This record gives sequence, structure tokens and C-alpha cells, in this order.
Amino acid sequence: MFTNFLKKSAIAAAMLLAAGSALAQNIKIGSVLSVSGPAAFLGDPELKTLQMYVEKINAEGGVLGRKLELVHYDDGSDAAKANGFTKRLIESDKVDVLIGGTTTGATMAMAPLVDKAGLPFISLAGAVVIIDPVKKWVFKTPHTDRMAAEKVFEDMKKRGIAKVGLLSETSGFGASGRKESQAVASKYGITLVADETYGPKDTDVTAQLTRIKNTAGVQAVFVFGLGQGPAVVTKNYGQLAMTALPMYQSHGVASDEYIKLSGKAAEGVRLPTPSLLIGQMLPAGDAQKAIVTGYDKAYRDRYKVEPSTFGGYALDALNLSVDAIKRAGGTDKEKVRSALELTKGFVGTTGVFNMSAADHMGLDLSAFRMVEVKNGDWQLLK
Repeated sequence: MFTNFLKKSAIAAAMLLAAGSALAQNIKIGSVLSVSGPAAFLGDPELKTLQMYVEKINAEGGVLGRKLELVHYDDGSDAAKANGFTKRLIESDKVDVLIGGTTTGATMAMAPLVDKAGLPFISLAGAVVIIDPVKKWVFKTPHTDRMAAEKVFEDMKKRGIAKVGLLSETSGFGASGRKESQAVASKYGITLVADETYGPKDTDVTAQLTRIKNTAGVQAVFVFGLGQGPAVVTKNYGQLAMTALPMYQSHGVASDEYIKLSGKAAEGVRLPTPSLLIGQMLPAGDAQKAIVTGYDKAYRDRYKVEPSTFGGYALDALNLSVDAIKRAGGTDKEKVRSALELTKGFVGTTGVFNMSAADHMGLDLSAFRMVEVKNGDWQLLK
């Protein structure tokens, strides 16, 4: 009898030890980002942001008494590598949540794997195809390309612009942006009188810009791309002295780096952006002011450079993940996924998120601010 008591005690102790060990296990945040390659100026601030805030959260006690562990890989702006690293994060690293897909191409290469594995995944890429149609396990933080096109066309309509030359990148983001621009243009009385494309690694697009410039009736140029390509387009635009045609860009260039790369040719360019780019210009009562100015200061203090909206997408993804894990009471993947889907009134750097089963992004057009490059800096448009 005493022997049975000892056995039962030993089993109970082992179970308690195992339970304690499970509680003490780190919460693994997996990440695949484009820290090198053409999309590096997007992926680099994303990784730095995740590293900084994982450290901050852990220093403040972690999440539900557990430390966060960031497991990250650099896909080199290569969608095939993103797919391979996602497999590793799922099968070998056994992460609890996945953040990443700097680009649309990478995200779409990752999506089937997380769907099969049943892993909550928050993308940092822009194309609407990521969440439309809704994919059970896939969410995103950036505004969609459709929203960007609508915000741009809304501004054009106010300025009396009706005939536009579209110049889009052949990447996943640019191709989706082109499709969405074509789909919503007529809603705002816009006619796309020219439709040109360029490759993400092209170093000169003067031929495409010249064709747009020579198109009868064209009143403005709308560029849809990300990374260094749009800066190349902007410099060529300046070299061709096309300033009589207003230039618009998408949120794919909402970063101070774009102005640096483009130089004086960026003067007057307009684009939709998250609030982070113009945080100090927001009125005191704005719901986003505290978080965007706080992130701006923290990033500058840590890295001695200005943050970018792309880093903000990563911060929002991390904070949304942490919030969902807290509400789920742990890392059960279905419970975390469900909690993400029920997110309401969550204030981030990108906007106020209100998700649902039918909307895995949860942002509307009010989350975009229109800005113009003025004297080498951003100016908020009323």
C-alpha cells in the first residue's frame, strides 16, 4: 500500500513538473522577412522592430508568465526561400504564431503551408489577395492595394484629374495593385489612358514614362510598386522633366528612405500612408498619436535612424498576436486564431483594427492619411 502511495505521488509530481515545464516554455514567434535583397528596406526595419519589442515585452514579464522567443529567417526577397523557411518554422521550430511575408509574393508562398498546418499567420504585405477571399489562418496588418488605389483616386478627383497613366511593378504587390486600380478607377470617374509596367530590378524606366508622357490627355502618373523600383521611377520622372504631370505613389513607398533614394525628383509626389509617417502632425486627441509617437521615439533611440511604416506593420502584427494569446489564455492555435478574428477597437500604428470572420485585416479608408513631399519632407494633406 505504501509502495502504491509512493508510485502515485511520483506520478503526480511528474505531472506537476510537466505542467510547470509547459507553462514555462517560451512562446515562439516565427518570422520570415526580406532583410536582404530588393525588399530589404522593408524587411530590415520589420526585423529590428520585432527584436526590439520582443525584448521589451520580455523585460516587462513576458506574456502570461512566459517569455517570447523570436525565431526568424531572411528570405532574401525570394518567395521560394520564404516557402522553405516556413516549412522549417512549422516542422522543426514548431512556432506558435507566424509573422512575416514582407512581400506579397513571399506571403502567398507561405499561405498554403500555414493553412495546412493550422498556424495563425499575420502577413506584413499589402495585396488584397492575401485576405480576399478570406483564408482561415491568414491575417494582415498593412492596408490593401485596393484601399491605396481608392485613396489616391479620391484625391485625384478632388483635384479634377480624370485621365491617368498607370505604371506598375510586375511583382506580386505591383501586379495586384494594377488589377485593383483598374477595378476601382471608374468608381471615381478616372480613366486609365496608359498602362505600363516595369520589373522590380529594372534600373531605368524612361521608355515607359516617355510613353505615358506622350499619351494624349494624360493628367497624372500613378506608380504602384515597392522597394527601390519606385525611387528609380521617380528619378527618371525628374530627368524627363515631367513635373507638369502630378505623380502619385502607393503606400508601398511610405518611408523616409523613398525620399532619400528619389532626391529632389520626389518633390510634390503624393501618396497614402499610415499615421506613423506623420505622427507628430496628428492632433492631440487622435487615437493613434500615442502609439505612433512612442514607437517613433523608441526606434530612434535604439537604432539612431527614423522608423518606417513597414516596421510599424511588424509592431502591429506582434501586438495583435500578444493580445490574441492573452485573450485565448495560451497558445492553442485555434483559440489564438479565433481571438485574432474577434479583434475589435485595437489601436495600432497602421490604424484601428476591427476584424471579423469576413475581414482578416479590419481597417477602412480612414486608416490612410494623404501626404505630399514638401521641401524634402512629408506634409499632411487636409
